[in-house]
Parts: sequence; structure tokens; C-alpha cells
Amino acid sequence: MADQDLSKLKIDKTEVIKGPVGNRKKNIYGAAVAAFVILISVLFLGGFLRPAMRVQAVSVSQIYPSQTLTLLNASGYVVAQRKAALASKITGRIIQLNVEEGSRVKEGDIIARLESNDVAAARDQAAANMKAARANLESGQANLKDAYLAFSRNKQLVKNGYIAQSDFDTSEARYKSAGAAVEAAEQSVKAAAAALRGANVAIDYTVLRSPFDAVVLTKNADIGDIVTPIGATANVQSAVVTVADMNSLVVEVDVSESNIGIVKLGQPCEIQLDALPRMRFRGQTHMIVPTADRTKATVMVKVRFIDKDNRVLPEMSAKVAFLSREVAPDEMKSFTAVSQSALVTRDGKIMIFLIEENKVKAVTVTTGKQMGEMVEVLQGAKAGDKVVLKPSDKLHDGSKIKTEEK
Repeated sequence: MADQDLSKLKIDKTEVIKGPVGNRKKNIYGAAVAAFVILISVLFLGGFLRPAMRVQAVSVSQIYPSQTLTLLNASGYVVAQRKAALASKITGRIIQLNVEEGSRVKEGDIIARLESNDVAAARDQAAANMKAARANLESGQANLKDAYLAFSRNKQLVKNGYIAQSDFDTSEARYKSAGAAVEAAEQSVKAAAAALRGANVAIDYTVLRSPFDAVVLTKNADIGDIVTPIGATANVQSAVVTVADMNSLVVEVDVSESNIGIVKLGQPCEIQLDALPRMRFRGQTHMIVPTADRTKATVMVKVRFIDKDNRVLPEMSAKVAFLSREVAPDEMKSFTAVSQSALVTRDGKIMIFLIEENKVKAVTVTTGKQMGEMVEVLQGAKAGDKVVLKPSDKLHDGSKIKTEEK
């Protein structure tokens, strides 16, 4: 019994060796897995935890070559130098109106007619008075001729003693009276002629004509309206239409007194209209008004259009760029450009860093001509894209960024 009990006290070496070795393998495998997870976590989280680079952002622009030649910019409005508000010199009712807004008229064309019954009657009366005055003149001339013959005959007879002196004196007086009557008749004819001319002028006042080749801008009255030289009541109009010579259009801009020295007569300019934002018009400094506006400390400058366009209308808002030289014909078209400071060369390639939300994307671009600080972009970017200005060497594709607009 004792030997059996002692045999139970022996240690089984296989069990002792087997247990720890198995556990050690499991521990090594678990540690490896944990280390791999930690490594992945560090690499993964490191990208998110890495601080974002602060960069300046600039836009890829659609620019015109003239922008690099601009010395000064000013804003103003299109104004017609020849403009007229057509009104009648007499009071009357419109019976005919031949134009509307936008109508083109030539010099002398009839714009409107006023009722003319009263002035036509006055003209007929003046014409009748003219005929009566001419008839009286003819009668007086006949009397003068007869009186002259009698006077001449009596003069010879009295000399020979055939008639009394009193008869001669009577014929002489008659001759002088006939002469005075003819002179009065001549003045009556002149007066009647003047009255007739006045009546014809009054008739002409009832017809409104265009003073020059123009376009009708506004129509202030219509058929049936009463017009008068001075609109005294709400129901009476003064100007019937307003017309403007479209060949006299200029842009009037206010230039600061401190910058007026930059502006010269005949200086090339470029005009941009808010109504036609994609177009540029060639211009030239036409006049520097020789007075300043002390309330605004500005001087008015008038810029004329070199290129005419029917779409340009009075009172349109305009911007004028005063240029250092005239723009060549091949410089009139716009192109896509970016600041030269946004370009970098890496591995022999010209690149820009496009901003996509809070990251950047490295893009290879093809560049063209350089205009000042701007470089033409032929391929790789389009107008409106945001890119990094002055990218550092630490900036790479996919880098996190915080932007500052420039």
C-alpha cells in the first residue's frame, strides 16, 4: 500500500513540458497581433492627427491681356453727347405720332404733328392780306403813273402860259400824293409778307422734326395729348419724345484728383459694360473736363467708343481701364491663367495643387505665354479652380490644409 502511494507522488514530465510551451506560443501570437494592430492604428490615426498645413488660396482666372496693361480703373455710365427732348413751341393737341421707343429717324424726319386749324386759318388770312396789299400797290402805281403824266404835261403848259399856276400846283400835289400812296402800299406788302411768313412758321411749329440722325429713347405723349412749351398741369405734356445720336455715345467716368495725372488725351482705353460682361470695347480718352467736383474730389473724363455696337445704350453702367498702350488685335481674346507663384516644378513637371475641400491634389499643367505675374494655363485647370499660392516643399498630393483666401 505504501509503494502504491509513493508511485502516485511521481511527476508526469510530459504534462509539465506540454502545458507551458503551448501557452507560450499563444502569448507570442497574441503579442504579434496586438503589435500589428497598434502599428496600423498609429499609421492610420497619424494621418488624421497630423496637423493641417496653412496655405493661401488663389483662383484660376479668365483674364484679358489688357488687364496686365491697365494703369487705372474707373467706373461710370454711357452718355449720349447729342441728345434732345423734342417739344412744340406752341400749345396744341397731337393728331399724328410716327415713332415709338427704339425707332430710328433721320435728320428732318417728321416725328409728330399737332392740330393746326387755327394757325392754318391765320395763314390763309395772312395770304389774303398779302394779295390785297399787292393789289393796292398795283393800283397806287397806276395812279402814280397817271399823276406823273399830268404833272409833266401841266409843267410844260404853265411854262407856256396855257394854264393857270393853280392848275399846275394841283397836278403837282396829286403826283406827290400818288407817290406817297405807292410807298405806303409797298410797306403794306412787306408787312403782309412778314405776316404770311409768320403764319407759315406757326404752321411749321405744329410739325415736330428730328434735328439729327437719332434713335427715340422715350415717348412721353401720345395721340390726343395736349402739349405745350411748359407743362403747367398734370394733363399737359412738354416733351413729346427724347432722341439721342447713337454715334455720339461716350462713357463718363469720375477719376480721383490724385490719379488724374495718369490720364492723357487720346490714351487707349478698354470699356466693359455690365450688360455685356463677356465683351470688351476699344476706347480712347476724348475729353478731360477742365473742372473738378470738390464734393467728390474727382475730375470727369469722357471716353469715346472706337468700335460701334447697336447693343450699347445710353445710361448703361460701364467700367473703363486706362491702358499703357493700345491692345493688339491678337490680344483681344481672353485666356485661362494662374499666378506664377502657384506653379512648382517637381520631377521635371510643372504642377499646381488643386484645393479639394480640406485636401490638395497635385495636378500637372501645360503652360503657355506669360503676361506680367500671370501665366497662361493650356491644360490641367479651368477658370474658377482654387489652387495653393506659393506651395511649400512639404506639400504633397493628399496633404491636409487650411486655406486663406488671397
